[in-house]
Amino acid sequence: MNRLLIVSNRLPISVSRQNGDLRLQRSVGGLATGVGSFYKSYESLWVGWPGMNVQRKQKEEKDRIIETLQREQCHPVFLSPYDIKHYYDGFCNNTLWPLFHYFNHYTNYDQKTWNVYQRVNEKFCDAVMEVARPDDVIWVHDYHLMLLPQMLRERLPDAEIGYFHHIPFPSFELFRHLPWRKEILEGMLGADLIGFHTYGYVRHFLSSVRRILGYEHSFGEVRTGTRVVRTDLFPMGIDYRRFADAAGSNPVQGEIARIRQKYGKRKIILSFDRLDYTKGIPLRLEAFDALLEKKPEYQGKISLVLVAVPSRTSVGRYQVLKKRIDELVGRINGKYGTTDWIPVRYFYNFLPFETLVAFYSAADVALVTPLRDGMNLMAKEYIATRTDGTGVLILSEMAGAAEELGEAVIVNPNDQDAVIEAIEAALAMPEKEQVERNRPMQKRLMRYDIEHWVGDFLTRLGDARAIQVERSEQVVTPAIRDQLVDEYASGKNRLLLLDYDGTLVPFAAKPRMAVPTEATREVLEELSRAPQNEVVVISGRDRHTLDAWFGAMDIGLIAEHGVWVKERSGEWRMPEALSDEWKGEIYPILELYTDRTPGAFIEEKDYSLVWHYRRTEPMLGAQRAKDLKDDLLHLTSNLNVGVMEGNKVIEIKNTVVNKGRAALNWVSRHAWDFILAIGDDRTDEDLFAVMPPETYSIKVGLAPSRARFNLITQRDVVPLLRRCIACDRGATRKKEKRGREKGLIESAAPG
Repeated sequence: MNRLLIVSNRLPISVSRQNGDLRLQRSVGGLATGVGSFYKSYESLWVGWPGMNVQRKQKEEKDRIIETLQREQCHPVFLSPYDIKHYYDGFCNNTLWPLFHYFNHYTNYDQKTWNVYQRVNEKFCDAVMEVARPDDVIWVHDYHLMLLPQMLRERLPDAEIGYFHHIPFPSFELFRHLPWRKEILEGMLGADLIGFHTYGYVRHFLSSVRRILGYEHSFGEVRTGTRVVRTDLFPMGIDYRRFADAAGSNPVQGEIARIRQKYGKRKIILSFDRLDYTKGIPLRLEAFDALLEKKPEYQGKISLVLVAVPSRTSVGRYQVLKKRIDELVGRINGKYGTTDWIPVRYFYNFLPFETLVAFYSAADVALVTPLRDGMNLMAKEYIATRTDGTGVLILSEMAGAAEELGEAVIVNPNDQDAVIEAIEAALAMPEKEQVERNRPMQKRLMRYDIEHWVGDFLTRLGDARAIQVERSEQVVTPAIRDQLVDEYASGKNRLLLLDYDGTLVPFAAKPRMAVPTEATREVLEELSRAPQNEVVVISGRDRHTLDAWFGAMDIGLIAEHGVWVKERSGEWRMPEALSDEWKGEIYPILELYTDRTPGAFIEEKDYSLVWHYRRTEPMLGAQRAKDLKDDLLHLTSNLNVGVMEGNKVIEIKNTVVNKGRAALNWVSRHAWDFILAIGDDRTDEDLFAVMPPETYSIKVGLAPSRARFNLITQRDVVPLLRRCIACDRGATRKKEKRGREKGLIESAAPG
């Protein structure tokens, strides 16, 4: 594969100064640990902050750092203390982190930190541009860089860009609180593929995209108007073999023996986390306290090993949390401790790998109960080290890992009684049951390990990019546009079939609001003045509205998707004899759904009924539309009417009419030199289906279509028509010039 360019806030290697030399050490954190374990097996380069501050004037030291990191397949982004304070400690950890973990009462909305977040994302973009090659696969990671995919897309429009979100994505009701919600979503949508740990996070993201940006999605694909972006779930794996093999190594076995000697016959309950309020450590300690109080028979027989890795120590809320945990540990140990038993063994430091694996292997129970967690790799690491199949994992249902590790003892961390019961059940669980629970989880984690996760994401990213390229090949490029205009210019008789809503004008929430603009009127007037042209406006709107808007123009009109047809300077007529007697049966059910769906309304036309749900709450409207369509299909089976789904509408009309049948009134009339047919929604597919093969049929948007070509957005339609008009103007000027020259020659000739 092509070179992989990984971009994250931190590099997998941290750089520090030691006695004038540069010291390299492995970074902590799930992303650095997980992705850092494989990236060197690829042709890759990792772009991120090296973990140290370098002043602007220290160019020599910067060069040394760049050179040193190059040997580790890394490239640094240098951030100032001001950047770290306002971007990392500020916007990332005082705004995004609490909001996305459902601690919205901790969230700080500060314009200053948002400005710095934008600027730092631009710094990362600049750093990527320094090293990017044309064929690089760019993989952006996590909430620190949510603006970066779109920034890269603007500078590298043809790049293959993926984004993975490692923390939870909150529900729309929480995400909507963010003042910069549109910018965040648009930034993420610069990627070709957006990955999440669980389907719940995918669902929340798609809901926010639909409600905030108005972009529709289908089967995980978001249509932005200019591109199609894929979303999917990729539950992050671990380096399974590294943990499983380490558990049997001599150093780890020696450490396990020392731990077991220290704790004797007591059962060990391990709690291992970064010190963070999302991890629920105080609730865990309170549950342990309550267990010892309610069940004194456990006193002296169990020990809680609490490992809290220091995190974000400069952030005030974390300092308060540290103090709270210290107090709880002190209270429990003071309340129950004896001369030969300390209930809680508390480690506030980072454990070396061998020591961590030894604790995983020695612990009888792992207590992993975060209040909200994107994945939680520690739960997976614990299971991987249990090579004999024993050990019990108690896991919060709020952790992303709970969806994969269903055989664990799953608890609600807010339910103290349930946590106590889970600890008791774990301590009493027979070894046979422990093995029966753990073996399926181990097989699953072994199969979908970190390498599988990476390969799965990159394969899907390649597929997403290939589809993007395939669809872009149908887009009206400058070359196709010029060809279209040339053929238009040479045509002696030309037919232009133009849809109205969503094509000539943008869609509006209310039917009455989409009055044609001055620009639209001007384009139609000019097109209709060319003697070679037959212009037909096609709409689902009623004939009276179209008459009011375009009746004075010398153009053809099709109303109600083909129920009514009007020739140039002619009268409205119905190509097919229709009846509206069926309305009496259909109208009451539409009223019922309207009453149950705030924002929905009914539009009645001569021979059709339309149920609009554009102004409803999007998910409710979509669900109601599905239910209504099911009911109507059953009800109309014997009524000779059809149920048609359009852009946020359900329309009921006679089955014998559609835009294609109506357009054939013009298409079949001549052997046209040039035909242009433009539309944007499902109703226009009937039009495209009856067009001759050489027609310039164009779908507005990137959705799959029977049309030959796609225009990216509705804003491109009028400029395309203006280019055609310019040809007519040019031809007219040339004709007038030839006429003047001929007149001068004739007047100069001898009489």
